Amino acid sequence: MAVASLILILVYFFPIWSISMEAPQYPEGMGMNISVNNIEGKEPQHLQNINGLNHYIGMKEITPESIPELKIMPYIFGFLIVSGLGIALWGNRTWVLIWLGLFVLFAIGGLVDFYLWGYDYGHNLDPNAPIKVPGMTYQPPLIGSKQLLNINATSLPHIGFYIALVSMSIATTVWWTSSKK
Repeated sequence: MAVASLILILVYFFPIWSISMEAPQYPEGMGMNISVNNIEGKEPQHLQNINGLNHYIGMKEITPESIPELKIMPYIFGFLIVSGLGIALWGNRTWVLIWLGLFVLFAIGGLVDFYLWGYDYGHNLDPNAPIKVPGMTYQPPLIGSKQLLNINATSLPHIGFYIALVSMSIATTVWWTSSKK
């Protein structure tokens, strides 16, 4: 259980999610990585370029400071690390299952929140935007690829997401093997 908890420290160093975009005007592609406390371009100018394109279709600017979840997520992972270590020291099988349940609820909540965030950015457009396509929305996909005008947007888990899955898998193994004792 201690390993399952401590491995979560790595999510502070690797992105959890990634959105990539390809378009004829950007043949090399561009994108952004989402970490527990930040959103940044995959390359230095990418986020600025994305915000520039978004301006033309009326999307809000993407700024890490305006996203409260980026202030909350570090504490959620900190809670999982500390509580997991406490369970490793004093807990039992039931506490491992509670920890896993909370982790799954946080993960589901995070995905729902990410979907709603994308929905808000893609649907609540400035009516005075320079480019308007009647009926068009620009919500990026939650998982997978989607064509948005001439831009193909792909949204996929990144290394931090898989680290969290490994942590859950280790904790599940701890819970499962403790039932055999």
